Amino acid sequence: MTDDATNDWDPESYDADTGFVHEYGGSVVELLDPQPGERVLDLGCGTGHLTADIADRVGASGSVVGVDASAEMVDRARETYPDLRFEVADVREYSPDEPFDAVFSNAALHWIPGADQPAVAEQVAGMLDTGGRFVAELGGSGNVSAIVDATLAELRTRGYDAANPWYFPTVGEHACVLESAGFEVRLARLFDRPTELDGGDGGLADWLDVFGDSLFAALESDEKEAVVSAVEDRIRRELFDAEADAWIADYRRLRFVAVRE
Repeated sequence: MTDDATNDWDPESYDADTGFVHEYGGSVVELLDPQPGERVLDLGCGTGHLTADIADRVGASGSVVGVDASAEMVDRARETYPDLRFEVADVREYSPDEPFDAVFSNAALHWIPGADQPAVAEQVAGMLDTGGRFVAELGGSGNVSAIVDATLAELRTRGYDAANPWYFPTVGEHACVLESAGFEVRLARLFDRPTELDGGDGGLADWLDVFGDSLFAALESDEKEAVVSAVEDRIRRELFDAEADAWIADYRRLRFVAVRE
């Protein structure tokens, strides 16, 4: 992950409780359409599952590098895929040895503050040859808004000064960032993607445990549990599907293809 929202990543919980992240990411790999012989960067590679998928597609004549700001995630990726190259790096400072044909990112860019997005886009542009493509998906405007709004409301009723820690832009906002960095935006789409969380009735608590560290940083564990329980009560009618015994998170995704001019 790329991670200014100060999340303490547990790779085991990440894979066990949020496996849908890389499962849905498979369609972003299809959009990337990696070709044999290409050199590709997986930005915010997490535990490396999509990096491995890309590596299979570029074959022995190509190469893939997975980078992530979390040393724990990179360690797990290296253990799982020892034949692939993974590096601990912040994209805003990462300088590859040679340019890439494509940069790929799934569910990572929204962890970087909006104020830093222009620097990220410029850095990615500098990693690509002319005509190189940047293909990514991130949380878009309104992503998990019911969950975020309920959590912030509960924290504020308890006296905590809480704010949304993620960057969830509109199509126009992010297209401007990319164009200012020298990209031509070929595709940009914002869409709803209701997402069933693993774990039955405990799925929302697991999701908040994996992704919500920065929201609960000021809380002791017992108070965090109380807040999570209250959040469940606030949005159960809206997001819990009793028939499926599952929480359906109100995901909205922004997907884009941009080409360096």
